[in-house]
Amino acid sequence: MSYTVDGATGPWELVIGLEVHAQVISQAKLFSGASATYGGEPNSQVSLVDAAFPGMLPVPNEFCVAQAVRTGLGLDAHVNLVSRFDRKNYFYADLPAGYQISQFTHPIVGAGRIEIELGDGTRRDIGITRLHLEQDAGKSLHDQDPTRSFIDLNRSGVALMEIVSEPDLRSPEEAGAYLRKLRTILRYLGTCDGNMEEGSMRADVNVSVRRHGEPFRTRCEIKNVNSIRYVMQAVEVEARRQVAIWEAGGTVDQETRLFDPQRGETRSLRTKEDAHDYRYFPDPDLLPLVLDEDWVAALKAALPELPDAKRLRFVSQYGIPAYDAAVLVAERDTAQFFETVAAGRDARLASNWVIGELFAALNRTGRTIADSPVTAEALGGLLDLMADRTINGKIAKEVFEAMVETGEGASAIVERKGLRQVVDVGAIDSAIDTVLAAHADKLAEYRSGKDKLFGFFVGQVMKAMAGKGNPALVNEALQRRLAPGA
Repeated sequence: MSYTVDGATGPWELVIGLEVHAQVISQAKLFSGASATYGGEPNSQVSLVDAAFPGMLPVPNEFCVAQAVRTGLGLDAHVNLVSRFDRKNYFYADLPAGYQISQFTHPIVGAGRIEIELGDGTRRDIGITRLHLEQDAGKSLHDQDPTRSFIDLNRSGVALMEIVSEPDLRSPEEAGAYLRKLRTILRYLGTCDGNMEEGSMRADVNVSVRRHGEPFRTRCEIKNVNSIRYVMQAVEVEARRQVAIWEAGGTVDQETRLFDPQRGETRSLRTKEDAHDYRYFPDPDLLPLVLDEDWVAALKAALPELPDAKRLRFVSQYGIPAYDAAVLVAERDTAQFFETVAAGRDARLASNWVIGELFAALNRTGRTIADSPVTAEALGGLLDLMADRTINGKIAKEVFEAMVETGEGASAIVERKGLRQVVDVGAIDSAIDTVLAAHADKLAEYRSGKDKLFGFFVGQVMKAMAGKGNPALVNEALQRRLAPGA
């Protein structure tokens, strides 16, 4: 999709690359046995290694390494059988060692790709440059005291995957689509929960602008953006700032900036560091990481079905539209919910109910598919009542709303409220007689050629039967009664 920022001197193209920090799902940290769970009391999950006590040696967590490899495989990326940990030196209060153990020249995962889909159906491959493992820093707390800052080291040493894209993105929409797709893949793999509100996935956004066909110009990095919406806004704001500078005859400085969503602006944080500023060198306490090829192959064989493959299968196996399939596979829990509902049933009907009534109920109640007030089995039971003509579609919606409110099963609600569909032909004929007698004028108009009144009669009969008449039988009976000569 073509996207440009229009300046006073003409259009400018955006060039965007994303560095995503994804916290690895694991019980323990990358180099220590301390808990990596979120939300503990400050400094309650800190080992001597995390606190950088003298003489403490890091020991790589094999599970975290496996999670990084699985992520690389899920991104269709090259897994490097030999990688190396380096020390990235910088000094900050929440980094007690004075360096971060990371990977620089020899990352665990190399080039890969992610396919994104835009709103107009366009699909594009976005290149992945690398994925490397590193330990997270602690957290500085500035709102606990009016004059002092505090340090919480619970997060110190937690395993992070830094996933770096190529500068292939060209619009805020593409940046948003990339992050959503990456988050979906990570959640399918179970390697990161993608919860940006808790900081377990955050993005550094690199933005530059250029005239079409030009080489890349100077980029700026916007640090630690913690929502997809803010990433998209930050791209737009920063691009317009840079266009204004270039068009005024100025020069964009390479620097790190922060995005202020309240003011809708980016602000300078510091001049952008280069790699030499961090004085990278191989960590002397850690040997190179050497992976067994068979071990990597076993991890690959155990990967779950990923969203792109699942989407294609849903279209071919269930015969649902591609758009519906894309919506259903966006979250692994939603895909599983749908498949449970669709098993042995009309898959298109199942899809329509999940995307329509269920999603609306979840939005209304503020719930997710994981804690849905109506289970997949219960929704399937409701569809079964429609299939065996116990209830019709209109009554089914009434029953579903009661299921959301009470948690009862569909059959119990139908029996308690007396909502069984009327399939007795005699009862339907009786209702038709009553309606035709009450609307003799409409009947005369119909017989004179106003056949569009047929729908009116259907509605009146259904109303007379309190919505419980079987629609197909009502239509058939009316067609017989209103036929010429009847």
